[in-house]
Amino acid sequence: MAEKSIVVLISGSGSNLQAIIDAIASGQINGRIAAVLSNKTGVFGLERARAAGIPQIVINHNDYDSREHFDTAMIEAIDTYTPDLIVLAGFMRILSAEFVRHYQGRMLNIHPSLLPKYKGLHTHQRALDAGDAQHGCTVHFVTEELDGGPLAIQAPLDILPTDNADSLQQRIHHAEHNIYPLAVEWFCADRLALSVSGSVQLDGSILQPEGYQFIQE
Repeated sequence: MAEKSIVVLISGSGSNLQAIIDAIASGQINGRIAAVLSNKTGVFGLERARAAGIPQIVINHNDYDSREHFDTAMIEAIDTYTPDLIVLAGFMRILSAEFVRHYQGRMLNIHPSLLPKYKGLHTHQRALDAGDAQHGCTVHFVTEELDGGPLAIQAPLDILPTDNADSLQQRIHHAEHNIYPLAVEWFCADRLALSVSGSVQLDGSILQPEGYQFIQE
């Protein structure tokens, strides 16, 4: 099977980018990162890409007068790499409907909550404030609804009595670095797909709405 071409979008340090770089280097993922695109200059994720020999693209959203014009510029840059998969790894921009439709079924995002709970920001504190027994992270296909696309993989974690927002964030990051490479691995092996009907399929079977449940060892 031919390796898949991946473009990763970042806005910051790129720790999930690094997890995917490492998984490709180890042979876990049958793919290659063709380029890393950031909407900000000087972020550490670009250094990670440079160290791995991956081309870097910077398209500053502040240079465009609308989200649509910015997204059009991104599409033009991304499509020069003919990607099979777009990976959002801490990309902190809301995408236009046109951008999402252009990559429908081949764009993944990771979110630090057990979706559909806690879409948006400050998820760790919100889980603590609600007194939840569990928190976690979710890989999902991207649709026009913010953090609302069909779920692929979730990693639930028990919230400890000693947890605060910072400790919970660290534990969630560790889980993210497990499940995001796994989702990319499955996609690149043609095991994970979004069907025309909008359901997520793994090895030809439709997953439950909460996706595959990854249990931490």
